[in-house]
Amino acid sequence: MFSYGKAENEKLKENLENQLDRLVEQLADLENCKDELDSAEYEETKEDTMEQLKELNISLTKLVNGDISLVSELGAMQLATQAAISQAFKTPEVIRLFGKREPTQLRERLKTIEQDVKLNKLSGEARDRQKAEILTALRQLGEQLTANELQFLEKHNDISNAFQNVEFVEVKDE
Repeated sequence: MFSYGKAENEKLKENLENQLDRLVEQLADLENCKDELDSAEYEETKEDTMEQLKELNISLTKLVNGDISLVSELGAMQLATQAAISQAFKTPEVIRLFGKREPTQLRERLKTIEQDVKLNKLSGEARDRQKAEILTALRQLGEQLTANELQFLEKHNDISNAFQNVEFVEVKDE
């Protein structure tokens, strides 16, 4: 029985997801070690990682244009890489969940953020930034936002406007 490339498509998708995860993890590690690195080393490493994200985005664009069976999955990863490149998202975990199209986990992350604020593990400013990133990601994934969430995004418009630099491509499932 022929798979017509299904196994190859799955392997390609898995490899691309792994590459995106690796790059996002690299960004997270870089941010965590920022104080331990001199500024030149930090900037060089970050620039290299961003270049790799750009290259991944170019590959995804080519694949999206040529492989109909992977359009929806690759389109989501492409949006995540574009968001990372444009720095619309600052939180690597949000980039990862957005790229994997995980709205349930994004909602769980919202709850965790609120708990962290109550436990004084996170400042109100950091909470607002991360919450706006998550709500923007949910909105881009087509999730329904509550009136309160929409009002929050309106209030924190500077964060959701970061997506103005991202070129969103219409992705159609066939």
